[in-house]
Amino acid sequence: MTISILIPCYNEEVGIADCVRSCLAQTRPADQIIIVNDGSNDRSGELLREFGDQITVLTMPKATGNKSFAQEIGLKFVTSDYFVATDGDTVLDKDFLMYLEENVNKDPELSAVSGYVRSMRHNWITACRAFEYSVGQNLHKLSQHHLGFLFVIPGAAAVFKTEDFRNYIPFEHDTLTEDLDFTYRLHTLDLKIQYDRRMIVYTQDPATLHSYINQMRRWLAGGWQCLMKHHSLAGRLPKSSLVLTILYTEGLVFALMVFILPILSLKVFLYFLLTYLPVAFILAIYAAWREKRWELILVPIPYLFIAVINSYIFLEQMVIEVFLRRKNLTWFKPERFINKSVTT
Repeated sequence: MTISILIPCYNEEVGIADCVRSCLAQTRPADQIIIVNDGSNDRSGELLREFGDQITVLTMPKATGNKSFAQEIGLKFVTSDYFVATDGDTVLDKDFLMYLEENVNKDPELSAVSGYVRSMRHNWITACRAFEYSVGQNLHKLSQHHLGFLFVIPGAAAVFKTEDFRNYIPFEHDTLTEDLDFTYRLHTLDLKIQYDRRMIVYTQDPATLHSYINQMRRWLAGGWQCLMKHHSLAGRLPKSSLVLTILYTEGLVFALMVFILPILSLKVFLYFLLTYLPVAFILAIYAAWREKRWELILVPIPYLFIAVINSYIFLEQMVIEVFLRRKNLTWFKPERFINKSVTT
């Protein structure tokens, strides 16, 4: 078995060196590391050259404008049986490839594997995202795995069987969330997907409200785009109908409650908040224990503000993408921060 790592890179001077070092430090060495320098105009190219022939760098003279374009270019040079798709702002745990190889040895028919994403420490906004990741991956995603319908293989911690990807997963560049689009396609073909929480990556999440809002707009717009593009899947597979109905109904009901309840009855809205907070604190204690980050216990207080933002954007993008059909394919890249908290 051979494994490649494919990393698109556009102006990632803050984190690209740490990313590459984590790939080189794997306990099971990668057979090939490919970085697509997608027209970067910062120091990314200079930093990549320092690694010499340990990595393969493909330099684009002009930015393609979308991560999936850079991935499509890089895939042409992948020579391994499986390839890891990750990001230039992400650090792989040292045992990521070891656990990947273990999964494939157990089941050579695997077409894709989803890893586990952790948010790097920075401020209260990234702590809220860490809380979301922990609850989402340890409860929702684990349940989806056992149901046999994983909603999304995250772009920072994705693994694909090269032959299957080349044969069945064409790059169409028509959504903002290429990772979700790829996952829908795998389910459409009924290809095997594995979820392994031991395959950990650490990623930089938005650290300012402006960046957070823009990223959520991209994620939720892409979610609606993929749902409309692959809507027939829900009708064919009962397990997909169940997961998608729960996800989108939960989002819609919560969003409407946040904005309509205060208008209908302030008293009922306060009861709603009093119900939310105890549940959120229980989940926060679980997340703090699971992630070994005890500051997450206090997250439910600021997270209420983030939940309101998420609800607004959920409804906003539903109106734009579903009702107005004003499809947005503009890729947003958040600001990066210098990370000092992750060791590999």
